[in-house]
Amino acid sequence: MILDADIKAQLNQYLELMEGNVRLKVSVNSDSVSQDMMALVKELTEMSSKITLEEAQLPRTPSFSINRIGEDTGVTFAGIPLGHEFTSLVLALLQVSGRAPKVEQSIIDQIKSIKGTYHFESYISLSCHNCPDVVQALNLMSLLNPGITHTMIDGGIFKEEVESKNIMAVPAVYLNGEFFLSGRSSLEEILTKLGNVPDASTFAGKDPYDVLVVGGGPAGASAAIYAARKGIRTGLVADRFGGQVADTLGIENFISVNYTEGPKLAASLDGHVKAYDVDVMNLQRVTHLAKKDMIEVELENGAILKSKTVILSTGARWRNIGVPGEAEFKNKGIAYCPHCDGPLFKGKHVAVVGGGNSGIEAAIDLAGIVNHVTVLEFLPELKADAVLQERLYSLPNVTVLKNVQTQEITGTNKVDGITYIQRDTGAIHHIELQGVFILIGLIPNTDWLEGTVDRNRFGEIIVDSHGATNIPGVFAAGDCTTNPYKQIIIAMGSGATAALGAFDYLIRN
Repeated sequence: MILDADIKAQLNQYLELMEGNVRLKVSVNSDSVSQDMMALVKELTEMSSKITLEEAQLPRTPSFSINRIGEDTGVTFAGIPLGHEFTSLVLALLQVSGRAPKVEQSIIDQIKSIKGTYHFESYISLSCHNCPDVVQALNLMSLLNPGITHTMIDGGIFKEEVESKNIMAVPAVYLNGEFFLSGRSSLEEILTKLGNVPDASTFAGKDPYDVLVVGGGPAGASAAIYAARKGIRTGLVADRFGGQVADTLGIENFISVNYTEGPKLAASLDGHVKAYDVDVMNLQRVTHLAKKDMIEVELENGAILKSKTVILSTGARWRNIGVPGEAEFKNKGIAYCPHCDGPLFKGKHVAVVGGGNSGIEAAIDLAGIVNHVTVLEFLPELKADAVLQERLYSLPNVTVLKNVQTQEITGTNKVDGITYIQRDTGAIHHIELQGVFILIGLIPNTDWLEGTVDRNRFGEIIVDSHGATNIPGVFAAGDCTTNPYKQIIIAMGSGATAALGAFDYLIRN
């Protein structure tokens, strides 16, 4: 039995929502994974009379496809979609059966209008919380467009295939045999990468906003909701709704919620914002801000949005070390997410650069997967909480190097080592390893504001207690500001503050 009682109880409720019959084509042999896969699909057929089973020969073994009766949909799982991919399996069953996806009609029309042949392959790990979004998006595209197929491939099972392609970060997506993208991507982002990009004319004729929020993370979502609740014309433009929260795994300090996960919280933010009259413009990068009669915000495609007030909530991104090899080997041994990419380094030697909470949590996590972890910290002492340090030092396969500076990440077609300097002696050392996880904090996404709003030496936007900047009518909130604590709940509070500050500015001016 593959599914435990709790999962079967949940699954039973979902299977009752199936609308039509579904046929599973399964390709297996005598190995243990094949036997587990066969056990899973047999359990599915026993749970619903609408699911039937057919043994077949598919391009990969073990694998199974989910099809309409008499029609191959192109949705295939090369691996057992449990763990984080269990939802992908459930959605595929429901959508193949005829249940309508919860996607805007404009997106469905976009997918159906794609011409040509697109064979997608996504390499994932079952512990990756970023992978399901990609898998589910590509599955849906396969169901809606007969020219598109998608196979999810569990890298833990098809190791030789992963190593032959030098895949060292997941999800990794290939299109018609060529590398297409890596990392978490939404359905809209995938469509944009395929060339379905709205041009400036899409935004022509939009009336000026009372409040325009730039950024779609927790601060931006909060600001948009607070502004919309005042009954004023509100817009939100973001290059990626959800921001960094969408890449976060466990969240245990969001007050009133014992535990949640980033993608789930990001989806809740999206739903809450869309419950109000907010003009959401996702996947649009802002390049310039100017104060004229109104405040003008220019998009990368050349469109100009006008508003009486603007709230900047552009968040932050992972900080780079800035050493040779870092850019060259990104996703070729350099990674930023231990939960997603850790399983790809099973049995190998990796380094973690950074001795704060994030770095030490990553080292502890990786120590249970890899052969050895070396932690490199620039300062003479680690910055992580004492309880994390105590746990770290209790692990037998971890080495901690303090007061060292990373000089170079080496390799040919992938990472093979790291060179560092002992800061007190100047001695140079080299470690042979196969992966480097970089966790050294955040840098604000404010480069595009050069010469406009005042920022400090770290690039953070300087704000007062109302969220106001030095430019009248321009406010800021969240991780891109001088607020000293970069926390989800604090970002939401500062977004509300900025929206109330903007509303106060409007009624007084």
